[in-house]
Amino acid sequence: MASMLATTSPDMEPEDGRVVNQEAITKIREAWIFKQLSQRQSEFTNFSSINLLCCTWNVNAKKLDFDTPNLMSSWLFPPANGDVLPDIVAVGFQEIVDLNAVNVAVDSKAKQRSELWQEQIHKTLNTKTSYTLVSEVHLVGMLLCVYVKNTHIAKVSNVHSATVGVGVMGVMGNKGGVSVRMQFYDSSVCFVCSHFAAHRENVAGRNADFASILNKTSFEIGKEAVQEAVRAGSVSQWASGSSAVGLKDHDFVFWLGDLNYRIDETLSTDEVFVKSNNMEIETLRAHDQLNIERFNNNVFEGFEEGVLKFAPTYKYQPNTDLYECRPDKKLRAPAWCDRVLWHSQNPAHVQQKNYLRSELNISDHKPVMATFNTQVKNIIAAKRQEVYAEVMRTLDKFENQSLPKVDLNKIDVNFGELYYENKASESILVTNSGKVVAHFRLVPKLEDEGLCKDWISVSPTFGMLIPGESMTINFSINLDNKTAQQLNQGRESLDDIIILRLENGRDHYLTVSGTYARSCFGMSLRDLVVIGEPVRDLPLEPKARAEFEKKHPPASLSVPKELWRIVDAINEKGLHEKDLFLTPGFAAEVKQIRECLDTSSDFGLFHVHSMCEALVSFLSSLSEPLVPSSLFPTLEIDQQNIMPWSRRFLEVLPPIHYNCFVYIISFLREVLLFSNSNGLTAQKLARVCSNCMIQSDGGGKNDRSRSMALIFLHFLTTNSI
Repeated sequence: MASMLATTSPDMEPEDGRVVNQEAITKIREAWIFKQLSQRQSEFTNFSSINLLCCTWNVNAKKLDFDTPNLMSSWLFPPANGDVLPDIVAVGFQEIVDLNAVNVAVDSKAKQRSELWQEQIHKTLNTKTSYTLVSEVHLVGMLLCVYVKNTHIAKVSNVHSATVGVGVMGVMGNKGGVSVRMQFYDSSVCFVCSHFAAHRENVAGRNADFASILNKTSFEIGKEAVQEAVRAGSVSQWASGSSAVGLKDHDFVFWLGDLNYRIDETLSTDEVFVKSNNMEIETLRAHDQLNIERFNNNVFEGFEEGVLKFAPTYKYQPNTDLYECRPDKKLRAPAWCDRVLWHSQNPAHVQQKNYLRSELNISDHKPVMATFNTQVKNIIAAKRQEVYAEVMRTLDKFENQSLPKVDLNKIDVNFGELYYENKASESILVTNSGKVVAHFRLVPKLEDEGLCKDWISVSPTFGMLIPGESMTINFSINLDNKTAQQLNQGRESLDDIIILRLENGRDHYLTVSGTYARSCFGMSLRDLVVIGEPVRDLPLEPKARAEFEKKHPPASLSVPKELWRIVDAINEKGLHEKDLFLTPGFAAEVKQIRECLDTSSDFGLFHVHSMCEALVSFLSSLSEPLVPSSLFPTLEIDQQNIMPWSRRFLEVLPPIHYNCFVYIISFLREVLLFSNSNGLTAQKLARVCSNCMIQSDGGGKNDRSRSMALIFLHFLTTNSI
């Protein structure tokens, strides 16, 4: 069989005239073979026991006395481990620098501070034996360093790192995760150091941070490394044709950091203080938010954590062992913010030896450490070859029969009503109902380049089934801002046809459809000012829209009602709130606010920061930016020309854009009247304007954006309007 495949032409033409892509069949065939090998890996794999140490500490931007030797020894060499030295050490930090606006935007001090911490870790570890730093990665205040004992360093390969920011507006690095992955012997190991959203009530924000880091982290390790990982049983067989792996595509994932989960509010702050000081650990543990969320499968699904037996690690008075309860300070209920969890493809291959905290006290957090005994793989190549030969004989038995046939449980995938920035998933079950191996793949329609429209994702796009075997094809839809704009402008529709081709068999035509619930996000100012009714009621289909407009004549608004409503709500909630437009809102609330705007329903009791984030998102989503890029200055703006340029700018700004611009600038001037309490400056608000009112189109982006920021500052601080 192998020799026959080697001499077969890449493309063969069967009797019906269609071309069979033999290269695609070979790829699908290999994926199935690797799946069988991964299921039987115990037959050709030996395991070795290693010790692994994970440490995490939020240092609150405090500086360790780097001149004091071995100050961190009790943390990196926990007495509970005795004389056993770890083979791998992963050390994670949070807040190595202040998380102020400058450090978040520029990341100016993080590199220097991370080097100081690395030097201290290196000195401490090498007092006992020799360790090598295999990788370090930092993002603003987060730092992750991974060390391997020198006796194992030759068995380390494919080391890669990644960063994901989930902070301000969902992308900045004040919150997020940094990751390092490597091949250790024949096992893949990944470490994640993260810092999640704060505040006791923001459980949903922390859950969202976890999901975002999990989904966005990717390591480009190359196709050969992926293929070998598949053969070792470390990665899903569907990764065999790719060059990247995600977090869970590893034998082991160790997740550490300041996850910021608190004690549930069913216990009052005073009760938590009393129980923490009395070491009533079991009672506190039952109210721990992370334990509750994991039990409900809302976060860290598939991960494990040791039992919390130590006192809460936050919030302490720096340089003491006393919880922070001074009247002049922010009162925070003690909590286990600092955690270490793990995920293993084979749960029996990880055993936690201890889970402790250190008593180092320079920060308002206590460091935490966890030690593990881990079973790593050593593959015996000759035995794997024997299993491979047996798998091939089984495959040949089925391939030497007749034509394939598959049954689908449905061919219509209807997602129903879909919302702006909504993600939805559906699936089709494909079953081999014939007597031979069935190879299938998804192919583009005639003259199309892609398999489907951009807003649809399908996985897997190919597969192989032996008789009686079934597989699920997953369809997901993501209505991002680009797609919403196309739907609003009538240039897109939520329907498509995807072709499932059965090699040497028939084609199946799968229809994908949905109904868009129109949103004001992604629309143009020109459309919004003439819609007096809720935008949700305005049909997308041109004929239905024309009939709707006959019954509801166009309005004549100076600014969109949605813009007026949200500005009015921010005014009502109070312009004195600290760090307006700088502190992110709650994602769930922003979504609800958008729904209120789309349906003209009343706002709920939303936080003012959520209202501000919704305003920025609304302006950023416009299909045409409030300030068209054609009006950007072509010369450098300075004190000499800013006045005449600004007058000219207002003269040529389209009328609707002019009204909205004046309205927003006037509102922001009102915000500045409360600067003593909200802490805002004209410079800060000018940056906010730049982030949401302009969209640069390529060259000179930074320079032109900087010029526009100066112009916004001019309008905010003078009577030019």
